[in-house]
Amino acid sequence: MPGDPESGPLPQKTDFSEWYTEILWRAGIIDNRYPVKGLYVWYPYGFTLRKQVYGILRELLDRDHQETLFPLLIPEHEFMKEAEHIAGFEDEVYWVTRGGRTPLDVPLALRPTSETAIYPMYALWVRSHADLPLKYYQVVNTFRYETKATKPLIRAREITSFKEAHTVHATWAEAEEQAKLAVALYRSFYERLSIPVLVSKRPDWDKFPGADYTIAIDTIMPDGRTLQIGTVHHLGDNFSRTFNIRYEDEKGEQQYAHQTCYGISERSIAAVLSVHGDDRGLVLPPQVAPVQVVVIPVIVGKRKDEVLGAARSLKERLAAAGIRTGVDEREIRPGAKYYHWEMRGVPLRLEVGPRDLDRGVVTLVTRLGEKSEAPAPSVVDAVQGILAKLSDALLGKAAAEMRGRVAAPKDMEGAKAAVGRGVAVVSWCGARECADLLEKQTEGSILGTDVGGNQLPAIPKDCIVCGKEGTPTLVSRSF
Repeated sequence: MPGDPESGPLPQKTDFSEWYTEILWRAGIIDNRYPVKGLYVWYPYGFTLRKQVYGILRELLDRDHQETLFPLLIPEHEFMKEAEHIAGFEDEVYWVTRGGRTPLDVPLALRPTSETAIYPMYALWVRSHADLPLKYYQVVNTFRYETKATKPLIRAREITSFKEAHTVHATWAEAEEQAKLAVALYRSFYERLSIPVLVSKRPDWDKFPGADYTIAIDTIMPDGRTLQIGTVHHLGDNFSRTFNIRYEDEKGEQQYAHQTCYGISERSIAAVLSVHGDDRGLVLPPQVAPVQVVVIPVIVGKRKDEVLGAARSLKERLAAAGIRTGVDEREIRPGAKYYHWEMRGVPLRLEVGPRDLDRGVVTLVTRLGEKSEAPAPSVVDAVQGILAKLSDALLGKAAAEMRGRVAAPKDMEGAKAAVGRGVAVVSWCGARECADLLEKQTEGSILGTDVGGNQLPAIPKDCIVCGKEGTPTLVSRSF
């Protein structure tokens, strides 16, 4: 990896933007020096993290979905079919207009999202009610000409890891049930990553273009702003009418299908890095850490070979138990090795030196700083127990921090202060004029209305703006 990530102190996490930029390359996640703005390169360590994260997502989806792959290029005539949908993306689309030096007869869009690539094929595949439900997903790259300031993994022109699921159902109600299942799946996914989330229904003006409604999953970042890390869209029959996705029902009559789509991008990885990291670097949940345990041989005097042999034996035993383990045999001082692996968020460090060998123990130090010893013969059981507890500890810590950033203000002045720190929970009547005033006075934006399961503080029922009966609503500054 170019440069020297070990030199100089890491910025404090309180300066989140600077910390985030530094940690990405210092911890070997990505390099954003690629000579096209908004594109970046995954380092091997970061790519392994990506594989672990998306492995969990695939595991959850594969229970009742099937993975597939659709083309990157979308013909203009298909892309332009759904007017409302296209209006939401028209300023972000990259177009391919030549093949070599030859102008193309039909311009081709690089997918910003894949509805217009997938649904012409669904129209060919769906024929009968017996074909339903259809539940496919893909993990692909998508391209959007992002005009705001780009930020790796958060706001990029190439989204390298976009998971999008597209389902087809017989009725609106069946599609709604699928949307609920998708939200539950995303809650499970983020619980596995030890990330607390807020789930809300976006206001109509902020829903996915062409959808009946949008449910979004957000988390709170260290600077108090919210990051959207998942969306679920109920599409109704809007796209099926455009792309003629119809099925023959049990009475032999033709019906338009109802659809959902839901997506997660590498923002999920940005959340893992940001929510758990600290002033010393990353803190990775054991389930997704590329290296779960690192063994550090502490060389003192003439017992180098004995210590190295013990360290290698430890690695073999842990690896045989399915634990991703490394041994740092570099000839540098132990403190430099500790710093290196702490920066990369390795959940557990094992130290082995001459004194440990003489006493028949291994020293264990978690990334959270908890130190213990275990008898060498039972070290595998000890490691497994510690790793199992770490994920819960990380989730508990992150959830407590989120609760500290969610407030229920009594008035507009309090709402503005709450938005400055994190999320304000207020009552909102649903009127656009009240929303505009609320956003203006708080200097935030409406995330959406509460859909349950968020464990929000209790608030009055009266709209904070007009006094009419309202619904619990989340307001924040967003990325």
